[in-house]
Amino acid sequence: LCAALCALALPALAAAQDMVQTAGKNAKVVLDNADVRVIELNMPPGASTGMHEHKTDQLVVFLTGGTAKQTTSDGKTKELTRKAGDVSWSAPVTHDTTNQSKTPVRTLVIELKK
Repeated sequence: LCAALCALALPALAAAQDMVQTAGKNAKVVLDNADVRVIELNMPPGASTGMHEHKTDQLVVFLTGGTAKQTTSDGKTKELTRKAGDVSWSAPVTHDTTNQSKTPVRTLVIELKK
């Protein structure tokens, strides 16, 4: 019985978490309604969001520029360089992002709920 219960619980434990939890004090929900959730990210140099999941499409608005390394759940990595004012679109994804800049990077992540 214990083995069966553990087997059922393990996938839930392994599931990626919400970025607001994994990024800790670097992430703050600034708006949450029926249509969108907006998260302000303030990432110091070297800080990581932790592996997390975006369950919906999203826009990311870069308030400051910088360079980051993104690692997806399958271990693939890519380097991203953005300027202040850049806007990117992403489909649902599970990833970790690390600020590789020498300065803090600020973004707004706009998760679409509809």
